[in-house]
Amino acid sequence: MDRTELSITVHRTGDEAVLRLAGEIDMLTAAQLSTVVNEVLADPPPRIVLDLGGVSFCDSQGLGTLVVLSRKASRSQSVLVLSNVGDFLLRVLDITGLRSALMIRNDFPT
Repeated sequence: MDRTELSITVHRTGDEAVLRLAGEIDMLTAAQLSTVVNEVLADPPPRIVLDLGGVSFCDSQGLGTLVVLSRKASRSQSVLVLSNVGDFLLRVLDITGLRSALMIRNDFPT
């Protein structure tokens, strides 16, 4: 089995941090995503945008991580926004009922 990869680049401005993700969010990479978001939350901006345009796969561990990170952001007086969410992930979020637990803005400029 090939090792899944996730690359994350962070661009921070005064009022937001944009994290561009590429690859897969799964049981092997979810901790990496958590670490990066937790680092951003050490000095929380009002908004954290996860640009998921380059995400090709997300398993249940990845979905759970997104929900946990959204709650952590809220507790830090920040909001976690998912942008450029692919059709496959939107469908999974609808099926699992998690779409309402996450802020999704596909029209968000990143």
